[in-house]
Amino acid sequence: MIYILDTADLEAIKHCNEYYPLAGVTTNPTIISKEKADFWDLLKEIRNIIGYDKMLHVQTVQKKAEKIVEEAKLLKKELGGNFYIKIPISEEGLKATMEIKRQKLDIGVTITAIFTPAQALIAAKAGADFVAPYVNRLDNILGDGINVVEEIVCQLSKYNMDCQVVAASFKNVEQVHKCAAAGCHSATVTADVLENIVNHPMTSISIEGFEKDWASVYGDKTILDL
Repeated sequence: MIYILDTADLEAIKHCNEYYPLAGVTTNPTIISKEKADFWDLLKEIRNIIGYDKMLHVQTVQKKAEKIVEEAKLLKKELGGNFYIKIPISEEGLKATMEIKRQKLDIGVTITAIFTPAQALIAAKAGADFVAPYVNRLDNILGDGINVVEEIVCQLSKYNMDCQVVAASFKNVEQVHKCAAAGCHSATVTADVLENIVNHPMTSISIEGFEKDWASVYGDKTILDL
């Protein structure tokens, strides 16, 4: 299970990249537009923060396969490193994916906006490196997002597909936990969900107890002071 940060907020990326074992950052047109910043400056700063080894996923805004491939090439050229083009599932998206793989462009492909195992399987067959099912959006329409993720994981394993599931659209830690329990390969989460994975009221109580007991004997001295 790997964790990928789902934001274009530079401060959040700086913080989470420093304190959490991130595999990279994912973005989409909605996330980027929220920042109201120059597109290229924003993405290049994200790359600068996370470095070239970590994944950076950027979604195409093109609709035709040829233009998607062209956009993917430009993004790879400008951003470099471990780069993935995010492509919404569609006929044109599948065609673009196959073309990117045929040309051996050293560009990863994440097929996004997945809502069914059938969509995920055909995306994997087209050459997608990741498929991104939307967990919470499925839950909102009684679609059982966790079950869909589990079915996708099972299908990819059954047919020995070289593709991983990056579950997306989370609103709470429980959803992330259940995806991990279902064998999901990765999750792309917002900064607040990532931070809540670490936080727990009983953990806070335990830490307070440790500090109180230590201070009762050693005062404000630390081990470095003794």
